Amino acid sequence: MPLKVGDIISFERTFTIRDVELFTEISGDEGVHHRTPDEQGRLVIQGLLTATLPTKVGGDHNVFARNMNFEFLRPVFTGDIIICEVKIEKYEAQPNNRTAIIASFLCKNQNEKDVLKGDFSGVIL
Repeated sequence: MPLKVGDIISFERTFTIRDVELFTEISGDEGVHHRTPDEQGRLVIQGLLTATLPTKVGGDHNVFARNMNFEFLRPVFTGDIIICEVKIEKYEAQPNNRTAIIASFLCKNQNEKDVLKGDFSGVIL
């Protein structure tokens, strides 16, 4: 089913300590706050790990991204439930048998606090 302007796609995820460990290994982002638990036993999630939520939605719809903008608003911790809503702003057929897409997104934690916002553009393959 094709997307249309105004559609909102939601995705929810809870990051684990193992997620942070694997992302640390892959990315090399070894900041002490990603390796040392706070007083509640939580780790701070890498910003780009949090940013995998809107990119997952793009991947589900075969978006070949050209631009991605992220604004990291507050830390995300292991155990947080993050809900990402992606809104389709532009969805337009192109003459090359592709579809141009522009979308905005907002991610919130379980306390309804904004943690990440931004947008992306690209084409549907």
